[in-house]
Amino acid sequence: MPIPDSIPGVDRTLLRDDVFHRLRDAIVAGAFLPGEQLKDGELAEWLGVSRTPVREALLRLSASGLVVTRPGRSTTVSEIDPRAVRDARDVVAAMHVLAVREMAGKLTDAHVEQMRAANRRFAAALDAGDIAAALDADEELHAVPVAALGNRAIESVLDQFGPVVRRAERDRFLEDGRASHERHDRLIDLMSEGDVAAASAVTFETWHTLSVDRWSATTRH
Repeated sequence: MPIPDSIPGVDRTLLRDDVFHRLRDAIVAGAFLPGEQLKDGELAEWLGVSRTPVREALLRLSASGLVVTRPGRSTTVSEIDPRAVRDARDVVAAMHVLAVREMAGKLTDAHVEQMRAANRRFAAALDAGDIAAALDADEELHAVPVAALGNRAIESVLDQFGPVVRRAERDRFLEDGRASHERHDRLIDLMSEGDVAAASAVTFETWHTLSVDRWSATTRH
């Protein structure tokens, strides 16, 4: 039958990305635990989509290191690998330092307020014991300079490796949330003042306070 020109087709790119982001966020939030098997049929039913975008999303998650895919066998959520976390942390830190260095002193008042509002939500989430909300607020805060810079290469790298770090950050915010809130405040002030060197140093410190020692110990045992 003829297809009416007036009805737009489904944007498969948006569907594919939405499935990827929902599965990624579920893993980062701990809804799917390390070692848990992911079945594309069950995931497709849960998300209300066909198996094709689910399989594509799982391949992307495998490239990010969040799942382990064995063709013809199974796909499972990866264990937290200390070396993978360390490598991802160092890359993510470098990208954020670059964005901060480029944007310190150049953010608009609206950008600065967006960061402050995110940090207030971060503190409130910590008070409520809502680590998922704290992770979301933290991500929003650090995304402001990145988005303002508009460097697609940086955004692409963070999209791939950021989730590996985010999953590991859950434990850090349980133990070190208040210190993170204070570092956020310092970073925002320094960005607003245009102190490039100090803002870059705080950014580097912020990401490198994520230690991989606990997972290294688990791996040895």
